[in-house]
Amino acid sequence: MLCRLYVDQELHVGNSLTLPDDQSHYLRSVMRLAPGDQIILFNGKGGEFHCQIEQLARQHSSCLITSFDDINREMHCRVHVIQAACRSEKIETVLQKATELGAASFQIVKSERSSLKLDGAKLNKRMQRWQKIIIEATEQSGRTAVPTTAWHNTLSDISHPGLCFTLHPDAAIHWQQHRTIISEAMDVTIAIGPEGGWSQRDMQTLSQAGFQAMSFGPRVMRTETAAPALLAAIHAINEWPDLAD
Repeated sequence: MLCRLYVDQELHVGNSLTLPDDQSHYLRSVMRLAPGDQIILFNGKGGEFHCQIEQLARQHSSCLITSFDDINREMHCRVHVIQAACRSEKIETVLQKATELGAASFQIVKSERSSLKLDGAKLNKRMQRWQKIIIEATEQSGRTAVPTTAWHNTLSDISHPGLCFTLHPDAAIHWQQHRTIISEAMDVTIAIGPEGGWSQRDMQTLSQAGFQAMSFGPRVMRTETAAPALLAAIHAINEWPDLAD
């Protein structure tokens, strides 16, 4: 499997591209590649570009873009994850695993029971780290689009395209009852509560925004498990509906 790298710039077949220092170091010191080796670049705008390394040195590294593959490995249904702010390592797990499973976007939001508080420079630094985790998961998983991420200080600020659901262990409606409409949806937004779960006020805010509460089995999942589990289920009924029955 060829090494894949994300670059935030325009890519065109026949062009020679100078690689950033961190990517040069990765190709040279981690992957042990050399001039003449093949890599794949993508910029999140669709498809991926096959390239040949021209130079790979400390001072200057470049590659020649040789061909374009108009491939799409994204889910048919765009799944948007709203994750209540919790311990940073848990958020990082959600971002990494949900990106690998196909999430289209992330919104991290403070809730009544959120333990994580960020603002100013600390928030900017954390957002940069989160975006780096998303990009690395996108590169590793073979995706051609990079999920977006945003931070919100209040639950009322979130955007929520398409069908909207929030997991709640006491919800009267089960996941199975929504399978048909989810399998036909273009966008689904899922809201996941913090370690202590959504408060009553949070649930009222979500309900007023159009979210339906649903349960997802008899067991209560940790906050970092819920989004990846639900994404895997949505992926199954969208990609292989016969196998998911």
